[in-house]
Amino acid sequence: MTERDGSIELMSRMTELEEKFSFQEDTLQQLNDVVAVQGRQIMELAVQLKSCKEQLDGLRERDRSGVGETVDERPPHY
Repeated sequence: MTERDGSIELMSRMTELEEKFSFQEDTLQQLNDVVAVQGRQIMELAVQLKSCKEQLDGLRERDRSGVGETVDERPPHY
């Protein structure tokens, strides 16, 4: 192998590595964007879940104070 052949092979390998690096960099950015969106969605869902829990607790309290029995008790016909 001549020095020129070695240089061409080295340039070819370097170009291939640059292409792979560019592809990986793009993929990493796409994944980062997806993770950021999912993080925001998780925070929104956590807020909604907290609101649902508070509403459920409020309904349970209303049922307990209005009827005088707990929600979990079986009706008398059982």
